Amino acid sequence: MYNQATLEHLIEEITREVMLRLNQAEATAVNPAGCNCQDGTCAQHCADKVQQVMRAGATRLTATLGTHPASEAIAHTIDHTLLKADASQEQIAQLCYEARKYHFASVCVNPTHVKLAAQLLKDSGVKVCTVVGFPLGATPSTVKAYETQQAIRDGATEIDMVINIGALKSQDYRTVLEDIGAVVRAAHAGSALIKVIIEAALLTDEEKVIACQLTKTAGADFVKTSTGFGPGGATVSDVTLMRRVVGPNVGIKAAGGVGSYETAQAMIAAGATRIGASAGVKIVHQATGQTGPGNAVNNTQTTY
Repeated sequence: MYNQATLEHLIEEITREVMLRLNQAEATAVNPAGCNCQDGTCAQHCADKVQQVMRAGATRLTATLGTHPASEAIAHTIDHTLLKADASQEQIAQLCYEARKYHFASVCVNPTHVKLAAQLLKDSGVKVCTVVGFPLGATPSTVKAYETQQAIRDGATEIDMVINIGALKSQDYRTVLEDIGAVVRAAHAGSALIKVIIEAALLTDEEKVIACQLTKTAGADFVKTSTGFGPGGATVSDVTLMRRVVGPNVGIKAAGGVGSYETAQAMIAAGATRIGASAGVKIVHQATGQTGPGNAVNNTQTTY
């Protein structure tokens, strides 16, 4: 049986080698034999610098071998996200490296990158999430269901789908319910978790309530605020409303514009159990009271 230090070392060595093969010249790794992190962001060796970061309301927490500092509580709620159209294989490899290092809940990538992410994250405990009907939600239900099946075959274990927003705005609720249901059935048949994106910024409060009710009725695991490509992202008021509608047994993913630890905390306090963010590394650094570089693959102002 390998101990935690040995496992950390093996994971970092394997990930570094993969990234080098993909010409990722600037990949860095924490020294597993001792702490050379200098800025105090090494979760394995700098536990004394970690603050208590989790507020009541987060229900999606996991543990791996050994005892982890409190900073990992916030990391376990984060879907580490890269959905840019121009994302390269090198950037996906870096995203997966960061996800392993900080123990994020999942990486969220476009469908074309699912196979690579699944290979890089095999046996890591980090899930592979992808998007369906993204970002407009305006593809037929049969196509969304097929996308879901293909993504699962490629290695995805979590699916974030976009609802038929036009049908909802037209009060065609049967179509919306059938649209969600088709993807829920396809996802659950493949033992995948399903999150339903309602793109709240495009909806009235009444429409948000109806969208959440339809999501719950269809048997989805989560309702999600936003794609990150719409006119607005997650808000505390939307998360509060969504939690009130779906109750305690459906997850809520706050996504779009969650770029700081303070914002992530506010979303969790409002009822979010998962955070979708491209600024995951920055959020964890802030949670530990450290100032350091943000995500190597997401060093712009945009957050998803």
